[in-house]
Amino acid sequence: MRIALYQPDIPQNTGTIIRLAACFAVPLDIIEPCGFTLSDTRLRRAGLDYAQRATITRHISWQNFLRDRPTGRLVLSTSKGEQSLKSFSFDANDTLLFGSEASGVPCAVHQIAERRVRVPLATGERSLNLAVCAGIVLWEAWRQTGSAVTRYQR
Repeated sequence: MRIALYQPDIPQNTGTIIRLAACFAVPLDIIEPCGFTLSDTRLRRAGLDYAQRATITRHISWQNFLRDRPTGRLVLSTSKGEQSLKSFSFDANDTLLFGSEASGVPCAVHQIAERRVRVPLATGERSLNLAVCAGIVLWEAWRQTGSAVTRYQR
């Protein structure tokens, strides 16, 4: 299982997701261009020293990401997802894709994603913070595939 960020805008969210990736030993793909430089102080502050322990692959474009990514489904987390997270079945080889905070992903990316899921929210609410959403989706994917149980004992 992997996490992929499509052109992230907010360095603090990216830093938090780097920390998530390091703590759960999940590879992270960052699809550029980003809305900040990857040396941004806010990114380093949010990620603390976890960036050195995370497995991060930078892709200079969406096309490079598609060319280089491992096999497995591309599962887009989106507020426009046709299937709720609670009824979706994850595979251990899924790549969990998250769009930029400001604009999500373009139509072309929606169309390429094999699956589009949404985190269920209270009626009238629009969306969650990107890093919170990534944590929720990753944990549910791990719960379903048994990864959380086999990798972490405490």
